[in-house]
Amino acid sequence: MYKWILPSLSEILAENQSSVAECSPAKAERQWRVSLAATEHLLLNTLAAASVDTTQGLVLAAPAPLFSQPKLTQSLQTVTFTAKPFNPLALMPFQMPDAMAFVNEEIAPPESVLPLLPADPLGAEQFCLVFTDKFRLVLVLATHKNGKKTFSFSFEPEVVQQAWRSLGARVMLANPEFFARLDTLVQEYSPVAPDCRIMTQFSQLLLQELTEAEETKDSLLGTGDKEDKENNPCPIAKAESPNPDVELLQAFAHEVRTPLTTIRTMTRLLLKRRDLDASVINRLKIIDHECTEQIDRMELLFKAAELETTTSAKSPKTQLTPMSLDQVLQQSIPRWEQAAHRRNLTLNVVLPQQLPTVVSNPMMLDQVLTGLIENFTRSLPAGSHIQVQVIPAGDQLKLQLSPQFGCRDSSKAAIPATPPIRKALGQLLMFQPETGTISLNMAATKHLFQAIGGKLIVRQRPHYGEVLTIFLPLEVSNKHQFGAKA
Repeated sequence: MYKWILPSLSEILAENQSSVAECSPAKAERQWRVSLAATEHLLLNTLAAASVDTTQGLVLAAPAPLFSQPKLTQSLQTVTFTAKPFNPLALMPFQMPDAMAFVNEEIAPPESVLPLLPADPLGAEQFCLVFTDKFRLVLVLATHKNGKKTFSFSFEPEVVQQAWRSLGARVMLANPEFFARLDTLVQEYSPVAPDCRIMTQFSQLLLQELTEAEETKDSLLGTGDKEDKENNPCPIAKAESPNPDVELLQAFAHEVRTPLTTIRTMTRLLLKRRDLDASVINRLKIIDHECTEQIDRMELLFKAAELETTTSAKSPKTQLTPMSLDQVLQQSIPRWEQAAHRRNLTLNVVLPQQLPTVVSNPMMLDQVLTGLIENFTRSLPAGSHIQVQVIPAGDQLKLQLSPQFGCRDSSKAAIPATPPIRKALGQLLMFQPETGTISLNMAATKHLFQAIGGKLIVRQRPHYGEVLTIFLPLEVSNKHQFGAKA
């Protein structure tokens, strides 16, 4: 029996599956994260190489957009459902009829936000519906009144169609015109059973994600193989209870990231309007930038906390692949320069003439590097200069961050740098009283670099302050000498 006028998605999946067992929140959330990661990889592998303007699928999600990869955001149209819609009137200098004005004739997907009624049980569920030419998929993480959570998913065309009917009915009640357009969009992706190769690929991706998590968990519990024990003569003690610092950080990052994502989505929708004053556009762009920066910081904090629940004394394993460092740096350097400029710093990047292919995690490398440089710039006084140098180091690539303070006149004696004051906040965070900045401590930051195949070394030099050196492994075919350019 449904608890509300319309069934929730978890109720639909429960009716169509033999059993959906309730479990601890941590276990269900882990299943949700692993399945989302597998879905993201599946989409990246199955979407065709096409121009930015070509739409190849539709994603209905709650309570915030779930995929951040540029290829996916450019190729997929996204509609987000939220039980706590952001009030657009706070940003608007003109009147809007209601919150659904974000999905009027002027603003259609790729990004739309739809509110749910406060009493709707769907507000207690996180979900993702994916529609493409290759497959349809629904994933649901539900929170129950007893505190337990359940996770379930389905590729069955009829189950996904029922999930859409339940969502579509909610849209039709609130905005019939938008429902008609959204329903037409859904029907463009015919509800056919997915190719068995799609199912096999998804299963392999799930197993890969789960296997990596289990391997690191075994190491934590001291049940790893002989090689692990030999490499770690002092095994980590068996975990008896969750780390409260980690749980608090995960909850904090999630609670901050979700509303910021909604604000950013609605800000970008407003920027598409043609009747905005230039001053309003500039303010909206500032809001978009600040939201993006803080969302990235929260994602980094969340990943660091997640690593602490699965990491072992040896480097944690993630999916590492050969990737173009040149492409990452071309996107990242302008952001690094902008971050330095906002704090009245100068930044110079010295690159080799040819950047080799490194082995790392493409989804995390840019985020981890940018987060490190953001924290680095926050720790320096105004007027400082930062040099980022990329040079070869045998079978690795070395990226070094070196600060210089105040005047760089060689005729004057260098003034010893004063390290910034940092206070520990639990086991993962540091607080800098002078700036009010909260950041990951060095131990957690080093774990992040280990997770992407790299290594971070921190040295204190009397006249230069803190010098950070990152090592990334080169692809075997690219281990050759290369010159340098400024």
